[in-house]
Amino acid sequence: MQRPPEEDFVEGKVTGDMLTSTFDLVEQMLYLYVRVVKAKDLPWKDLDPYVEVRLGNYSGTTRHFVKKMNPEWNQVFAFSMVRIQVSVLELNVKDKDDSVGRVMFDLNEIPKRVPPDSPLAPQWYRLEDGSGSKVKGELMLAVWMGTQADEAFPESWHSDAATVSGADALANIRSKVYRSPKLWYLRVNVIEAQDLIPGDRSRFPEVYVKAILGNQELISKVSRSKTINPIWNEDLIFVAAEPFEEPLILSVEDRVAPNKDVILGKCLIHLQYIERRLDDRPMNSKWYNLEKHVIVEGEKEEEINFASRIHVSLYLEGGYHVLDEPIDYSSGDLRPTAKQLQKSSIGVLELGILNAQGLPLMKTKDGRASTDAYCVAKYGHKWVRTRTIIDSLAPKWNEQYTWEVFDPWTVITIGIFDNCHLHGGGQARDSRIGKLRIRLSDFETDRAYSLSYPLLVFQPTGVKKMGEIHLAVRFTFSSLMNMMHLFSQPLLPKMHYIHPLIVEGNWNDKQIKMDKLRHQASQMVSMWLSRAEPPLRKEIVEYMLDVKSDMWSMRKIRANFLRNMNVLRGLIAIRKWFYQICSWKNPITTLVIHVLYLILVLYPRCILPTIFLSLSLIVGWNYRYRPRHPPFMDIRLSCADNAHPDELDEEFDTFPTSRRIDIVRIRYDRLKSIAGSIQNVAGDVANQLERLDSLVSWRDPTATKLFVISCLIAVIVLYFMGFRVVTLVTGFYVLRHPWFHRYLPSAPLNFFTRLPTRIDSML
Repeated sequence: MQRPPEEDFVEGKVTGDMLTSTFDLVEQMLYLYVRVVKAKDLPWKDLDPYVEVRLGNYSGTTRHFVKKMNPEWNQVFAFSMVRIQVSVLELNVKDKDDSVGRVMFDLNEIPKRVPPDSPLAPQWYRLEDGSGSKVKGELMLAVWMGTQADEAFPESWHSDAATVSGADALANIRSKVYRSPKLWYLRVNVIEAQDLIPGDRSRFPEVYVKAILGNQELISKVSRSKTINPIWNEDLIFVAAEPFEEPLILSVEDRVAPNKDVILGKCLIHLQYIERRLDDRPMNSKWYNLEKHVIVEGEKEEEINFASRIHVSLYLEGGYHVLDEPIDYSSGDLRPTAKQLQKSSIGVLELGILNAQGLPLMKTKDGRASTDAYCVAKYGHKWVRTRTIIDSLAPKWNEQYTWEVFDPWTVITIGIFDNCHLHGGGQARDSRIGKLRIRLSDFETDRAYSLSYPLLVFQPTGVKKMGEIHLAVRFTFSSLMNMMHLFSQPLLPKMHYIHPLIVEGNWNDKQIKMDKLRHQASQMVSMWLSRAEPPLRKEIVEYMLDVKSDMWSMRKIRANFLRNMNVLRGLIAIRKWFYQICSWKNPITTLVIHVLYLILVLYPRCILPTIFLSLSLIVGWNYRYRPRHPPFMDIRLSCADNAHPDELDEEFDTFPTSRRIDIVRIRYDRLKSIAGSIQNVAGDVANQLERLDSLVSWRDPTATKLFVISCLIAVIVLYFMGFRVVTLVTGFYVLRHPWFHRYLPSAPLNFFTRLPTRIDSML
C-alpha cells in the first residue's frame, strides 16, 4: 500500500512563547455560543423552568428544575454556522410545554470574540411575550461568535449532536484533556521477622511474606532458616500511583500443607508517610509490629496484639521512569518520577486533528447503520479526546492540541474509535477504527506538515483499511544546542543504568519481571482514566498503550526476521561485490582495488580517514533517496498482507488459550518445529565457540600443539618480515586471479572444522 500524497507543506511560525497555541494548523470553524446563566423574578411560583435555545432547525434545552423561581443553569450551547440560513436566535423560557417568555437576537448584531480576549460578561435580558411586549422575569445570558479555539468549546452542547439526549450521553461526546497518574516504583525489601508464633510447634515452620497493594500481590520465597526468626533479605517491587489511596499489606504466613497456609501476622502501611529515594544511597529500615486476626466461634473477628514483628526497608523509587508501554516506541516523557530530577522541556509538539475520510459503518442501532467517531491522541502523561461527530463517515474535528516535548526520539500515538455509549450502551465496548504512531524525529523542525495517514486495523480475518485521517503536525524546539546535547544522553534516567531496578535472577527472569511491572503500570493508567468524566475506557487505553505487544505471534516472528534481513542486505551486497572483485569479473575495478589496498598498507594512517570518507560519501549519495514523508503503519513490513488464517486465529486467541485441544496440539507441534530450528542455530554457534575454546584448553592435544607451533611461526614471520609485508601478501593472495584459485576449503578452515566440540558429550 502506497502512502497517500502529501496534501500540504507550509512554513511554520515560531513565537516567543512556545506554549501559545494559535490554532493555525486547523481550519477555523465559526460557532455561535450561547451561555445561559440563570433567571430571576419568573412570574409563577409553581414553575418547572427550563430554557429552549433555538437557531433555525437546531434546538437545545437546559436542565429542568422543579418549582423554582430563580433557577441557575450555567450551560453553554454551540451552534455550527456552516448550514445556518436564519438570521434570528430565539431563547424561550418554558414551564413544561408553556412559554413563560422569550429573548430574541439578530445574528448580525452579535459580537465576535477571539482568544486570548477575556470571556464575554453575561447580561440580564427582560423577557418578552409573542407580541414583543415585556413580561415579568429576566434571563442572564452571554451570546457571542467564536471558533473552536474558544475555552467554552469543550464543555458546550453542540448542534451537530442534537440527536443525543441524556446527561451521560452528552458527557460522552465532549472533547477532553486527561492526565495519567504519577507512577512510582515501590521497593519492599523484606529482611527478617522475629518471635513468630506458629500454630504447630512440633514442626519447622516454612515461612514466607505475602505483600498486597491494591490488585497487585507478590510473594517472597520460603525462608531457608526454618525457625521462628526467619530471614529473607528479598526485594518485592510494586507500581504505586499518587495519591496513594490504597495501603500496603504485609502478611507473614506459614505453609503447613501444599494448599494450606496459616497467617502468623499482618501489618498495614500507608504509603503517604514512607521515604522517597532519589539516588542509589542506602535507605533506613524499620521494624513493624505484626497483628494477628483470629475468629472465636460464635463471635466476630478479633484483633490480638502480640510481640511478633517484621523488619522491612520500604521506600518509593524516584530516580526511575515507570514504563507503561514498550520502550521501543514509548511516547513522550521518559524523565524520572521525582520532580527534583526532572529537566525542562526542549520543545513543543502541536497536533491538528483535521478530519477523516472513508470510515466504515461500525454498528447498527434500531435497524440503522452508523458511525460515531472520535479521536484519541496520547503523548507523555497527556491524553486528549476530541468530541464525537455523530453519524458521519467523513467527520471533521478541526481541533488542535499542544504537548511539551522532553525527548524528540519518541512517538505520538493517535487512534480513532466508534462511540458505542450514546444511546445507553451499558457494558458495550468502543470499537477500534484504526491507530497510527508518528515519531517526532522524522519531522523537520519549525515546519508544519499536513498529511493523510491510512487507518489500518488488524482483525482475526486479516488487515483492513478503515479509511484515512488527515493531520497537521508541527514540532518546534527551543535550542539547537539542547537538541544536540540530548544525543549524548541515555534514553532512560541514569538510575536504570547505574543501579538497575531488578538485579536478581538471569536475563530472562529480569525481563519477565519488568514486563509484569509494565503490565501493572498500564492497568493503573487504564483504571485511573476510566474514572474520569467522560471516561477513557479500558479497551481504549490498552489499545493505545499496546498492552499485548509481548504476546506470541508467528506473524511478528516472520516480520522481525525480514527486518533483520532488510538491514543486512547492505552487508550481503558488499559480500557479493567483494566476491566479484576476487573473481576478476571487472579487471579494471579489481586492479583499482589492488592499488588502493597497496596504498592503505603502505600508509596505514590513511585507513581510518578513508573509511570515514567513504561513509560520508555513501550517506551523501543516499540523501537523494531520503524519505520525503514521515513513515506510516506498513502492512508489508508487518507481514499482515499474507498472514495465514490459523496464525491470525492464534494471535487473537486469549491467554490462557480458549481453543480446542486438537487445535492447540497442532500449534504446539508447529512451535516445536520452529523452536527446533532455533535450537539448531544455537547449537551451531556453541560448536564454533567450543572449537575456539579447545585451542587453548588441550581438549585435542595434537591440534593444540599444532596451534602453538603456528603461533610461534607467526611470531617469527611477523617480527622479521613486518606487519605490512604480511598484510600485503595476504591481501594479494585473497585477490588473486581465478586461474590460481583452488575451489576447496582452505587449510586453516579445514583445521578449524576438525577441532572437537562438546556436543558428543550431550545426552
